[in-house]
Amino acid sequence: MPRMIYDYTKSVLERVSFDPILFAKELKKAVRNLLPYEVEQLKKWLQYFINEHPELKQCLTVVS
Repeated sequence: MPRMIYDYTKSVLERVSFDPILFAKELKKAVRNLLPYEVEQLKKWLQYFINEHPELKQCLTVVS
């Protein structure tokens, strides 16, 4: 079940990546709702994702 939440979170973040403010808001919600090991996985995924979307780089501070 938790894996489904993690996958859903990633899909939401991909869908809102057009707006950095909305992306940061959804990222904050994700950090609150995910388990600690899922947050670590999300950080790794986020570093890869931000390489493709450099305009979202300031959002890394949310998970740091």
